[in-house]
Amino acid sequence: MCGAGWKRCALIWLLRIRVADVRLQARLASQSTIIFGARLMGAGMIVAAQAAIARMWGSAVLGEYLLIVAIVNLIAMVMPLGFNTVGTYFAAEYRARGQGQILWQFLMRSYAHVLFSGSALGLGVLVLTIAAGAYLPTVAQYWVPICLMAVSVAMVFVSGAVLVGLKRPYAGFFADGLVRPLLVVAAFVLATMLAEGPQRLGAMLWLFAVSYALTALIFLGLANRAVKALETNKDDGDDQAARWWRFAAPWVLIALAGGFFFDIDLILLSGLMDKETLAIFGVCARIFALMTFGVSAVYAVALPDMFESAANSENREFLHRVGDANLIATGLGLVFFLGALGGGPFVLVLFGPEFAAGALPLALLSLVLVVRSVFGPGELVLSIRDHPWASLPAIVSGLGILVGANLVLVPLWGLTGAALAALMSFGVWSAILWMTVWRLAGVDVSIFARLVSLATELKSKRRSKPPPDSA
Repeated sequence: MCGAGWKRCALIWLLRIRVADVRLQARLASQSTIIFGARLMGAGMIVAAQAAIARMWGSAVLGEYLLIVAIVNLIAMVMPLGFNTVGTYFAAEYRARGQGQILWQFLMRSYAHVLFSGSALGLGVLVLTIAAGAYLPTVAQYWVPICLMAVSVAMVFVSGAVLVGLKRPYAGFFADGLVRPLLVVAAFVLATMLAEGPQRLGAMLWLFAVSYALTALIFLGLANRAVKALETNKDDGDDQAARWWRFAAPWVLIALAGGFFFDIDLILLSGLMDKETLAIFGVCARIFALMTFGVSAVYAVALPDMFESAANSENREFLHRVGDANLIATGLGLVFFLGALGGGPFVLVLFGPEFAAGALPLALLSLVLVVRSVFGPGELVLSIRDHPWASLPAIVSGLGILVGANLVLVPLWGLTGAALAALMSFGVWSAILWMTVWRLAGVDVSIFARLVSLATELKSKRRSKPPPDSA
């Protein structure tokens, strides 16, 4: 008890809360900056390698390489059967509850999915190769390194998700964001030096496949070691496989729709735009995807604390942390929007003078980051509240808006119409998710809830402030 000084005690208590908030926000901002910086560096190396392939090996070889990379990424995303998409959540939950044995079982089950899918893929392609022989397309020549790369990428996805949930975001993100680009560059350089003509692409794929397989094994060891270091309670004997599937199954669809949104959009636009205009929008979409990773890094750094609060049934603390992440993500989205307005034309001209037409569409696309941050991580909260399938209507509605808006706006305004269609799609998607969370979970995960909370704290702080001493 503080007696007559209760107001001073209340003020001190509020100040301590604000200091804790500032520390959390500073940690989120600093770690997100480092992760995004590493991702930016990795993306720059990938672009440089692709430009070198086009100049030294020819644009046709670059087209084959990009097709192979797209195939690898799509297959790798599906291989863990959704366990990679929910690995961060379960890792944080089991860490908070001291259930290391259950998390280890989850990790082993995830790797088993990858190995089973990889074996089935390899066998299927082998049968197809023997049956079709010379009639297969050129890409099929590289089915062995493709399978090896897909398995390795999928394993890194799983290991990275678990490491992020165990509060090791650098290890979780650097394998795919920094190590992978370094190995791509190294494989290109070695293939250029050691191979000639048509053999160079195959040599590069093999060099990268083997080196990234070793990387996947290293990060498998890191994840396994981190999991085994956790405490193990006597209640770890419960079988939670059904719960894992309930969360993971819908997230396969969510991750595909969210992660490959612009792949779907480009297919839709291919019938509405000429190839040159479509290429400009594709470059804008790639730049937007890079900005998206910066905002996603904010939530990734905050995920372990969010999940821990949810696992411990600390509803107020959970919403508090979600709100802080929304604030920082919205601020970063506004920075990207202003950067796209001011620097977008200069960046796009690097691809060619005709790409300057994408400046306004790029700025409009960057507003998608602000919209999504304002409404908050709806899919995440629905999964935490055990309603993972409830996000699917929002996804379907968003894609429906995308199709309709493209048909109406692209013939009218071209690139700008395509960007507005994407913005409308994400706006409807995010708003429906927010309303779904409000209806099913009874909580407001948007930025507005946190702003109201900050205003309330500020009022309380002013009221509890002691009056100045009178002379």
